[in-house]
Amino acid sequence: MASIKNLKKDINFVFGDIIEAVYIWEIAANKSNSEAGDEIINEAIEGFDALIAKVNDKSVENRKAHLKQVNKELEEKANTLVEKINKLS
Repeated sequence: MASIKNLKKDINFVFGDIIEAVYIWEIAANKSNSEAGDEIINEAIEGFDALIAKVNDKSVENRKAHLKQVNKELEEKANTLVEKINKLS
């Protein structure tokens, strides 16, 4: 883990890219403000908030292991959301 600052940037960029992908799909499919798209965006925002809160939690005993777990959760959540975007028709 390089730094907390870089982890926060990664979280921001990953969820930002996922939200942008939903908007691109909505434009390409001519389905603006679709319920499926809104659901994915809301899930991305909730995931962002949860992970940032975990990064900012200083009460954990082993900070390094905690941040590695947050990074792992970021990858899992991002993969899940990308799969949902790919299933949109």
